[in-house]
Amino acid sequence: MSQVNLRIDQIHEAIERQDDVTLNNLISEVSASETARLIEASTPENRMVIWGCLDVQKRAGVLKSVHGKVRQYLIDNTPQEALLDSLFLLQPDELADIDDDLPATVINAMIAAMDELRKARYNRVKHYPNNTAGGLMDADATAVRADVSILSVLRYLRILRKKEDEMPRQLDSLMVVDRTNKLLGVLPLSEIVSLPTDILVADILEQNFQAIPVDASQEHVARIFQDCDLLSAPVVDHNYRLLGRITIDDVVDVIQQQADNKMMRSAGLDTNTDMFSPIISSAYKRGYWLGINLITAFLAAWVIGLFEAVIEQLIALAVLMPVVASMGGVAGSQTLTIVTRGIALNQIGRKNLAQLIFHEASVVFLNGLVWAVAVAVIAFYWFGDPILGMVFGVALLIVLITGVIGGIFIPLVLQRMSIDPAVAGSVVLTTFTDAIGFFSFLGLAAIFI
Repeated sequence: MSQVNLRIDQIHEAIERQDDVTLNNLISEVSASETARLIEASTPENRMVIWGCLDVQKRAGVLKSVHGKVRQYLIDNTPQEALLDSLFLLQPDELADIDDDLPATVINAMIAAMDELRKARYNRVKHYPNNTAGGLMDADATAVRADVSILSVLRYLRILRKKEDEMPRQLDSLMVVDRTNKLLGVLPLSEIVSLPTDILVADILEQNFQAIPVDASQEHVARIFQDCDLLSAPVVDHNYRLLGRITIDDVVDVIQQQADNKMMRSAGLDTNTDMFSPIISSAYKRGYWLGINLITAFLAAWVIGLFEAVIEQLIALAVLMPVVASMGGVAGSQTLTIVTRGIALNQIGRKNLAQLIFHEASVVFLNGLVWAVAVAVIAFYWFGDPILGMVFGVALLIVLITGVIGGIFIPLVLQRMSIDPAVAGSVVLTTFTDAIGFFSFLGLAAIFI
């Protein structure tokens, strides 16, 4: 049992025993992010018990970490004054991420209590969608002018250090701007502490840096951080004026969110699905996806029904049919995964599509020849029928090739139709390979046997 699972069990046992001392000790040992996961893994009743044990600081961290449905539940069941105490500890960009879940009265009270600087930062971030660089950025990018000395920069940092609310988190570099706030470069902190204090910023600033457009998607932002190994990056508007800064912790959250969303969507579930959501609601949402799969299963069954007379004459066909369909599905899924990932990373275009098709076709053709011969020999020795072995082998080769063709073109077609290949690709591919596999195997059997 993992440490996380053990802690969940211990906390739930402490709740059942009403052992407040043990419960508080266990919760105090975990971070806000882990506490958020513990709350998500608990029943609604236990969630409020854990929530009641948290101090104001940890509640703030939990609010920004839990999924939407669970956050909404906590907000709805927390008195407004207690909620405001936690919200005031969040950064402006974090508030902007969750304010859609907040009651209007809480938002109004929160804004009314902000000082002018905090309110300006909040409004600046709130202006942009959450899934863009503007929505991710901290509006507290620390900027200096190029015509000042290192000594002046150090004095400025000391002033910020005394005002804890104004010292940015994970500060690794300063932004250098001109009088119009146009970004000129960045100044790493390592340069500030290692050079003579009489040197001007203009003489040592780095001009070879990565700035991120404010309207860039969060997926694009994550890719830039991965490709360039960044810890932070400035965010600029179309006139290259500095708007804010994105740090690596924001990007890690995006990458984790993308992975969670992809896993949930592939199963036909809402990305904010609550583990303990109401039973009727959960059944309704999952039933829709099951209905789609049932329709595709009946399509494959209809293909089999076309050859009912052939199957009745030779029972071996019914025994071998699942093998053909399974092999085609596996081969297609391998290619589908490669192509879907290539689409997500913008690695597939007109110039390399033909080479990709040739590569995948060559791989599956070599594998198909090897395994077609292997299954033909197995079928011959199993059922003593060389014609059946030949049909089985040829059908396997056909379904492997068509599976790869489907794995390439299905995600491309779905993307053209503005449908996420990660969501619908596997369902369409399974139907395609099953229908082709059954039709080719049973059709060849009807002709030759």
